[in-house]
Amino acid sequence: MNLKRQKRLAADILKCGKNRIWIDPEQIEEVEGAVTRRDIDNLINQNIIKAKQKKGISKGRIRKKKDQKLKGRQKGHGSRKGNAGARFPKKRRWIQRIRPIRQYLKQLKEDKKIDTKNYRKYYRKAKGGEFKSKAHLKTHLVMDGILKEK
Repeated sequence: MNLKRQKRLAADILKCGKNRIWIDPEQIEEVEGAVTRRDIDNLINQNIIKAKQKKGISKGRIRKKKDQKLKGRQKGHGSRKGNAGARFPKKRRWIQRIRPIRQYLKQLKEDKKIDTKNYRKYYRKAKGGEFKSKAHLKTHLVMDGILKEK
């Protein structure tokens, strides 16, 4: 009952390793009689000899971790590689901060709530990084008496 030769031929024909060859245990006598490549080929066509499926690597754990990260979990100090600027670039942060401030100033000018002189003054201050946010700019405008509090 030595099927070494048959396994080797089948592996060669199916272009896989010997360990992936499956032989139907109920048809072993028939496989023992197969000596030539043609015999093995016929047995493969009859599904008596098959190649087992490749194992592969499960992505389940990775998918679960990704879902957790989307929820905001697993992002603590121990999971971080790279400094804050690498994780969220300074330029991106600046853009997110300056755009609403500039839009707000533009809106105020269009609504004639501030004149061009004050618009330019606060635009330059915004460019200089004086305001942390749109809300911060509003408080400055209220404190300077340019806008009325609502």
